[in-house]
Amino acid sequence: MAAKLDVQPGTLALMILKTLDVLGPLHGYGIARRIEETSRGQLTLNYGTLYPALLKLEQEGFVAASWGQSENNRRAKFYALTPAGRRALAREAQEWQRTSDLIAAFFALKPEAS
Repeated sequence: MAAKLDVQPGTLALMILKTLDVLGPLHGYGIARRIEETSRGQLTLNYGTLYPALLKLEQEGFVAASWGQSENNRRAKFYALTPAGRRALAREAQEWQRTSDLIAAFFALKPEAS
């Protein structure tokens, strides 16, 4: 079994925003589980990483937080994507695609014949 991967710098916010874009409002535990499921278990989020990222996204106006009831009737803070968050997600996704395309071009390089 392959070792679990660390979340690369700059990717957690993008994963959170996309998760909320697709699934709608979720509490922190739900966001973490969905990211882990989507990565097919390759990523494990610790809450010391997740909650500071959520707080930063909230301070930037990209997510809005409100209290509600979780599926097991516990009080939980739910996070929802804001219009500014949707715009940030579109910009970041485009930037990551450009970066990915650039890296792919380098991996496609072949040795030159002598």
